[in-house]
Amino acid sequence: MGSVAHYLEIQAPAQRCYDWWRPLTHMPQIFPDVQKVEPRSGEADKTHWVVSGPAGKNVEWDARIVEDEPGRKVAWKSVEQGTEKSNTVATAGAVRFDDHGDSTGVEVSLQYDAPGGAVAEAVATLFADPQQKVERALDKFKELMENPESTSAR
Repeated sequence: MGSVAHYLEIQAPAQRCYDWWRPLTHMPQIFPDVQKVEPRSGEADKTHWVVSGPAGKNVEWDARIVEDEPGRKVAWKSVEQGTEKSNTVATAGAVRFDDHGDSTGVEVSLQYDAPGGAVAEAVATLFADPQQKVERALDKFKELMENPESTSAR
């Protein structure tokens, strides 16, 4: 299993940062490989993820929010779908928000483990240089939070 983490100070309130992350549906705005994250109907804490893989093949999985501390932390973990067609990928992530008054320390941590076969190849491509991808995503998030006018239309 691989893991990455990155911490960045952002000039924005912790609650606003948390509110942006909490639904998880904004991930495509900061992670270019993530095509969409949609809520599962009837389940407020469950989302369906679609991520670009190699050769135009998508990798998909469901995740459930496993920890939720408003204004402080949100964490999620993939769940097995239990179907023959499911591309079950073991992933987990967490975002912590350290309120420093005028600024917020934001730490993103991700863990991932792929099954074998074609899905493993897709996930290996997806997580190629994961540290750099997380750092870029957090830089984009910082831009969004420090320029609220750019997020008001979202």
